[in-house]
Amino acid sequence: MKFYMRPLLMLGLLCLPLAGQAAPADGQRPPQAEAPPPPDYGPDVPSSQSPAPAPEPEVTIVEHDNATFEEYRLNGRLYKIKVTPKVGPPYYLVDEHGDNIWRRYEAPGPTLHVPRWVILEF
Repeated sequence: MKFYMRPLLMLGLLCLPLAGQAAPADGQRPPQAEAPPPPDYGPDVPSSQSPAPAPEPEVTIVEHDNATFEEYRLNGRLYKIKVTPKVGPPYYLVDEHGDNIWRRYEAPGPTLHVPRWVILEF
């Protein structure tokens, strides 16, 4: 008998919160809460856009005799250089971690830069 009592007791306890959500006896439901309207950022900014756009990188073009360098800076930090040599395909030098170690990536075709964050260091 004890074996059957525990599951029935657990089933009853699980159904107890559902009884509080039942409709009132008179058949009327309580009013539903309405969703708040979207925030208004003013007449110049549509509500579908965020109020602060992402900053654009600064691009500096430096030309030398044998190549053209496009330096990409964000908040004053150099993070990418596009090298277009006079002979050969262009390539990129990317500082992925901000530690001044530059990696070379070939330009033909899209390159995928996977974001990498340091979560824990020893």
